Amino acid sequence: MGEGKTGSQKRDQMRSQTGGIFVGGGGEGYAAAQELLLKFGNRHGLIAGATGTGKSVTLQILAEGLSDAGVPVFLADVKGDLAGLALSGSETFKLHEAFTKRAETIGYTDYHYRAFPVTFWDLYGDQGHPIRTTVSEMGPLMLSRMLDLSEAQEGAMNIAFRLSDEEQLPLLDLKDLQALLVFIGENADDISLRYGNVEKATIGAIQRKLLVLENQGATKLFGEPALELSDLMRTDPDGRGRINILAADKLMNSPKLYATFLLWLLSELFEELPEVGNPDKPKLVFFFDEAHLLFDDSPKVLIDKVEQVARLIRSKGVGVYFITQNPADVPEDILGQLGNRVQHALRAFTGKDRRELKQAAENYRDNPRFSIEDAIKEVGTGEAVTSFLEDKGVPGVAERTLIRPPASHLGAITPDQREAVIAASPIAGKYDTVVDRDSAYERLQARAKAAADEAEKAAAAEAPSGSAAQLDEAFNSARRYNPRAGGASSGASKRISSSRASRSDSIGTAFAKSFARQLGSRSGQALVRGILGSLFKAR
Repeated sequence: MGEGKTGSQKRDQMRSQTGGIFVGGGGEGYAAAQELLLKFGNRHGLIAGATGTGKSVTLQILAEGLSDAGVPVFLADVKGDLAGLALSGSETFKLHEAFTKRAETIGYTDYHYRAFPVTFWDLYGDQGHPIRTTVSEMGPLMLSRMLDLSEAQEGAMNIAFRLSDEEQLPLLDLKDLQALLVFIGENADDISLRYGNVEKATIGAIQRKLLVLENQGATKLFGEPALELSDLMRTDPDGRGRINILAADKLMNSPKLYATFLLWLLSELFEELPEVGNPDKPKLVFFFDEAHLLFDDSPKVLIDKVEQVARLIRSKGVGVYFITQNPADVPEDILGQLGNRVQHALRAFTGKDRRELKQAAENYRDNPRFSIEDAIKEVGTGEAVTSFLEDKGVPGVAERTLIRPPASHLGAITPDQREAVIAASPIAGKYDTVVDRDSAYERLQARAKAAADEAEKAAAAEAPSGSAAQLDEAFNSARRYNPRAGGASSGASKRISSSRASRSDSIGTAFAKSFARQLGSRSGQALVRGILGSLFKAR
């Protein structure tokens, strides 16, 4: 078994590019090839099974097959063992003999070791290229779910995004959002007249949750340069699709952040990609590991939107594959759209387990040769009950399948090996340096300074006879523009003396002008967000 691009590898790629991906052997003696047809690769899929039954290896060999077919892949590496896709398997590996024997059993004559083109990503920037989005692109719906906001708090978040659009205050990173929320809290009375009641306590509660998010390291998720989706859809010069691996071992400590980020990415793909109808092969295949995190405690409206996107995104050429322990983790309406299925063993220790096992078996097309329910209980590690879409998109008969062995390295890689892959990446250096351009935080700071300067000039013009009460009034007027309490205008507080007459550019006047403009052309400039996006989106 060589590690270069052999004649058998070329034949393997040719078969993948023209027809299907060999997944394993089924039927009597495991002699019948079980294939995922590329033309149905965007009809979504499910990989399920208890811990330790081989789900990760199935995901690995599907990623290999799709890459050989020229299809880019995005997947999350929850345990750190999928990084082995970047390295070739080896004849010195402890399972080499077992893998060779399995390949012979299933008739996989082209089995050979090789590495695959991999791009490593990491929200924290430690184990891969930094991956960022802006607060504006994430939107209030996603942020509210990530922060687990109440209905009132979500309403305040929507007000912040609307105000951002109307007042030209771009929300790029967390400090922009925090600054705008302070601004809303300071001007709650005026803002409530336009948008509805906003309580300072509500703003404070959101700020506390943002602080928790900040402490979890989410500040690195928000900012620029933001991810370009085209970088997830690259192919190598040899025609193989790149496998994008998100380091998720650390990210799993914040499960809601993990699930919300992947859901946002899926929604961005839906919004940005053009319609392609029924392509010969997918444009991208997206694997959503630990899928139960997406649906746990999610409101029905969000689940309905996920179901709608899953139904529609296939026309964009994107296949979505959910990986979870039990099919029951996936809502019924979404489960019904997953045409390609690999079911590893389920354990049935309790009454609930037995009911879920029976339900899982009912999702397959019956095979008269065996009981599907019994097969799901009995299959060993590396074996599964499979069903792939056949001609005309009809579900295939369930088969007890021995999954083919991987060609790439099975297991984790060393930090030095990872660094070498990152350094050789076609996007090396593109996202390394954070860009902090003019946005809401900077513009609110500028307003604070301008208001403070204006109040100071007015105080100087009125002579030194101003009372302490007048001085406080002028300072408060300036402070209302400050994105952080006690910020830019605090240094001038002891020098300001003013009266109400000096507040010609108060927040009420500013908003009155803003609303008049908004009723004209500004409202027509707002971009309506897509199905999983938020109210407005500033690019």
